[in-house]
Amino acid sequence: MNARTRTTLIATALVLGVAAGPATAASPVRVASHQDATRTGSLDTAALKAAIADVGKPGADATAALVRVGGAEGTWRGSAGVHDIETNRPADPGARFRAGSVTKVFTAAVVLQLAGEARVDLNKPVRAYLPDLIPAAYDQVTVRQLLNHTSGIPSTGSGGDTLDYWYAHRLESRDPADVVREATAQKPDFAPGTKQHYDNIGYTVAGLLIERVTGDSYAHQLSRRILRPLHLNDTSVTGTATTIRGRHNHGYQVFAKADGTTELVDVSVWGEGDTFAAGDLISTTADLERFTRALFTGHVVRGPLLKEMFTLPDASVRDVKTGKRAAYSVGLTTMRLGGRDVWGKTGGRWGYNTVIGAAMSPTGELARTLVYSVNSTDAKGTDMNRTAQRIMIAAFGAPDAS
Repeated sequence: MNARTRTTLIATALVLGVAAGPATAASPVRVASHQDATRTGSLDTAALKAAIADVGKPGADATAALVRVGGAEGTWRGSAGVHDIETNRPADPGARFRAGSVTKVFTAAVVLQLAGEARVDLNKPVRAYLPDLIPAAYDQVTVRQLLNHTSGIPSTGSGGDTLDYWYAHRLESRDPADVVREATAQKPDFAPGTKQHYDNIGYTVAGLLIERVTGDSYAHQLSRRILRPLHLNDTSVTGTATTIRGRHNHGYQVFAKADGTTELVDVSVWGEGDTFAAGDLISTTADLERFTRALFTGHVVRGPLLKEMFTLPDASVRDVKTGKRAAYSVGLTTMRLGGRDVWGKTGGRWGYNTVIGAAMSPTGELARTLVYSVNSTDAKGTDMNRTAQRIMIAAFGAPDAS
């Protein structure tokens, strides 16, 4: 890899969109585990089992966890916790869930496919494709900068910043074009390409760009280009639906009560909000594992364009929050775990945390993949959920010393 692709340890890269915080179950729950170590290889299966052993128990920070580890070094499947805290039925290992910002990887892949067809130029200003939507103040923002979070387009206001507010408005959705107009009516956060700020807005614009270039809906293009060819039959775009269609484990969120105690509230029913192409996907661990393998082995994005997903911005570009080197490429993010580079993406929606990740061997082989869905009880926290963190470390190893 060249200088632009050298990675750095940035813990916040994998923390964004994942959760933290202990929870107290609203009613007693029992853990129900299902593990199948089909081929252990060099995997620490004991650590993987231990990582999810407490899921679903009173006081745990997750009510369910579904895990799939694969690659040349071995495979392991595990699930733990409950389908819901009312019946205490075991968690369904084949359940669907909200994948959150893992959607961004799919969106980036579609844009890169269009670039491979010469229908999109990554170096071209976005305004050339959406002149009626992107104002002159943003005429220097390129397509690549949308995808690697260096556009400088600011976030949009949510209308409130409390859990109670979001819950009260959970069934609402916004037109993505209106979201973009609100964002671009503000002054840029920084000159495009000079800093990195992870957010949804770039991928909201990217979804609209896909629709404009193809003359088709984002959902249909995603299905035609990725979901159907890879047979991802349990993956779909939510759209205006507020429920997870098909079998799914319930998601819960810790809410504070007036008397100072907490309770778990079922947040499985929740609208798209303003996520669109940035976070609107529903999937399963089996589908995401299949997608991860296909992506990393060049069966989704082919040729030189795949390198865009493993190329960081120039070393001078710093994260606006941490001041550290930018850790997001086109669609993915990276950090050092267990002495090697791990590339992937987290996702967080209320009640659900998701990860896809992979590490390559020195010879270019897909050494290890990880996909998990953790029904975290604080899925939008600022720190990483402890269950999710244990799974990550069990699969790849601890973060390298900075």
